[in-house]
Amino acid sequence: MKKKKVNLKDLKPNSEEHTRDDGHNHDHGDGSAFKTYIPALISFVMLITGIALDYFDVAFFKDWIRIIWYSIAYLPVGFPVIKEGWKSIVRGDFFTEFLLMSIATIGAFVIKEYPEGVAVMLFYAVGELFQNAAVNRAKGNIKALLDVRPKEATVFRDGNYISVSPEDVLIGEKIQVRVGEKIPLDGILLSEKASLNTAALTGESKPDSILKESKVYAGSINLESVIEVEVTNSFENSSIARILDLVQNATARKSKTELFIRQFARIYTPIVVFLAIGVTFLPYFFVEDYVLRDWLYRALIFLVISCPCALVISIPLGYFGGLGAASKNGILFKGASFLDAMTKINTLVMDKTGTVTKGVFKIKNIKAIGWEESEFMKYLMAMEEQSTHPIAKAIMEYKENGEDFEAQDVSEIAGKGLKGIVNGKTVLVGNKALMTANNIDVPTETESIVESIVLVAIDNQFAGYVVIADELKEDAKETIIDLHKVGIKNIMMLSGDKDSITQQVAKELNIENAKGGLLPEDKLNEVETLKQNSENKVAFIGDGINDAPVLAASNVGIAMGGLGSDVAIETADVIIQTDQPSKVVRAIKISRSTRKIVWQNIILAFGVKVIVLILGAGGLATMWEAVFADVGVALLAILNAIRLQRMNWS
Repeated sequence: MKKKKVNLKDLKPNSEEHTRDDGHNHDHGDGSAFKTYIPALISFVMLITGIALDYFDVAFFKDWIRIIWYSIAYLPVGFPVIKEGWKSIVRGDFFTEFLLMSIATIGAFVIKEYPEGVAVMLFYAVGELFQNAAVNRAKGNIKALLDVRPKEATVFRDGNYISVSPEDVLIGEKIQVRVGEKIPLDGILLSEKASLNTAALTGESKPDSILKESKVYAGSINLESVIEVEVTNSFENSSIARILDLVQNATARKSKTELFIRQFARIYTPIVVFLAIGVTFLPYFFVEDYVLRDWLYRALIFLVISCPCALVISIPLGYFGGLGAASKNGILFKGASFLDAMTKINTLVMDKTGTVTKGVFKIKNIKAIGWEESEFMKYLMAMEEQSTHPIAKAIMEYKENGEDFEAQDVSEIAGKGLKGIVNGKTVLVGNKALMTANNIDVPTETESIVESIVLVAIDNQFAGYVVIADELKEDAKETIIDLHKVGIKNIMMLSGDKDSITQQVAKELNIENAKGGLLPEDKLNEVETLKQNSENKVAFIGDGINDAPVLAASNVGIAMGGLGSDVAIETADVIIQTDQPSKVVRAIKISRSTRKIVWQNIILAFGVKVIVLILGAGGLATMWEAVFADVGVALLAILNAIRLQRMNWS
C-alpha cells in the first residue's frame, strides 16, 4: 500500500460509494436530522389532504386547483430527483433511477393520476432518506474509530509543556497525557506504569496495564494518572493514522458480487426502459380495444419497478455492514473482496511464535540438585544479569528473597554458554556442549526435554537446570476447536523454531500437520505447494514481519497483532488488532454471514421485481405494488443488512 500523508482534517468516512447525492442534506448533526425530513413531511401532509378532498368531493377542489395542489405537493420531493436526473444526462449517464422516477411520476401527471404520481415520488424520497439513515448507522463503528483521532499533543519544549497539533511533534520528543486524554502519537512509556483503554484500536473493552518502556499507541485513552511518553513515530506513520487510512480505503476494494451488480444494473435498466416503450406502443398492433392511456400506465409501472436501487444500495451496504462489524470486533479487512475471499478458505496455515504462542519466554520448570532453589537461582541470575538474550530476561524475572549475588570474570563461550565466578565458586551456565567440554555429567532426564533448557554447574558439579518455554495464548486451544467447528479441517503449523518444540506445541493444540526449523523461504515453498492444488484456498496467519512473503503469497494473508507492524499493515489482507487467534474464527463467521445476507438481498430484490414486472405488464399491478417492489424491497434489504451490526460473534 502506497504511503501517503494523512491530514487530520481529511480523515472522514469514504461515503461516496454508499450514498447518493440526491439533492438532500444528509447531515445528521445536531438539529439538522429533522430538517432533512421536512420536504417529505410537507409532501405527505399535502398528499393526504388532497386525497381527503378528493374522497369527500369538495366543490372547489377541481380542475386547475387540483392540478396546482398536487404539483406543489410533488415539488419538495420531486424537484431534487429531477435535478439529479438532469445532472446525470449532462454527464452522459441517461439510464439512472433518477431519470426513471422522473419520467414515471411526470407520466402519472400526464395521464391525470396526480395522487399516485406524488405518492410514488414521496415513497421513493422517504426510502432514500431511510437508506441514508441505515448507511449512517452501519458506519457507526467506523465513525467511532475515526473519533479516536487525537486533536492535540502536549509536548515538552524549552522547559515547558505546550499544546501543538500532533502533526507538528517530532520523533524523540516527550509528550504528556493527562487522565481521560487520548495518546496522540505512538511511543514508549516513560512513566512507571499506565492503564489504557485501547477499545477503539483493538475492539477489547478491558483496560490494558502497561509498564515502563512498553510501547503505547495513538488513540489509546489514559485512564488513571498523568503519564509521559517518548514519541517513536510521526503522526502520518502512527498506528492510528495507518488504520484510519486503511478503513477509509477498504470500501474502495469492491467484491466481485458488488462489481457484477453495478455492471448488471447499467445493462438491465436501459433494457427495461425499451421494454416499457414496447409495452406502451406494441399492443396497438395486437390488441383490438387498444387504449393508449391504459398501456402508458402499465409502462410507467414498469419504469418504477425497474429502478435498481434495491440492488445498488443494499449489496454494498451488506458488505459495508460486514466491514463495520469486523472493525467493531478488532478485525480490519482491507476491502470487501477479502470478505468474499475469506468465505472460500478451507486450508489454514499458521506460524507458531506470536500467533498461537505469546512469543515471550517464561520459566516453566526449575530443578535444583543439591541446592536450595532460591540459592541455586541466585547463582544463575548473577551470571545472566548482564545478558540481553530473551532466555536471560526470562530467568531474571524469577523472584527471590535476600541479597543478590554478584558475578565476576564472566566470559562467553561461543555457542555454548557462560563461565564466571560467583561467591568464589566457578559457575558454568549453558547447554550440554558446555557441560561435556568441562567433563560434567548431565542427568539423562534432560535429554527428553524439548523446550529450551539452561544447565548449571557449580564448582564442577552439576547443580540443576531451568526449563524455559514460550507460553500458549489463552485462546489457542479454543481457536483450533472452533476452526474445526466452522469447517476448516486442514490446519498446518509452520515455524522457524526447532522441530521438536513445534511438534510438541502442535500436539498440545491437536494440529496433525506441523513442521519446524523453517526459514521464511521454506514457509513460502510449503504454501506454494498447497496452492498447486486448485481446490485449496489457503489463508496464512503470521506476525507480518518475517512472514511477509507468505502473507503476500496466500489467498488471504492474516496478520496477528498487526497494530504496530508496518509490514503487517502493508502486506496482509486482514489484520487482527489484538494477539488473539480466536479472532480469526470470528473473521470467518462475519465474512460468511455477510455473503449470506448479500445473496439473500439479491434473491429478494430480483424475485419481487420479476413478479411485479410481470403483473405490471399484464395490468394486474398498480403504482402501489410498483412502489413496494422498488422502495419497499430496498428497505427490507437494508434492514436485513444492518442485522450484521447486531449479531453476536462470540
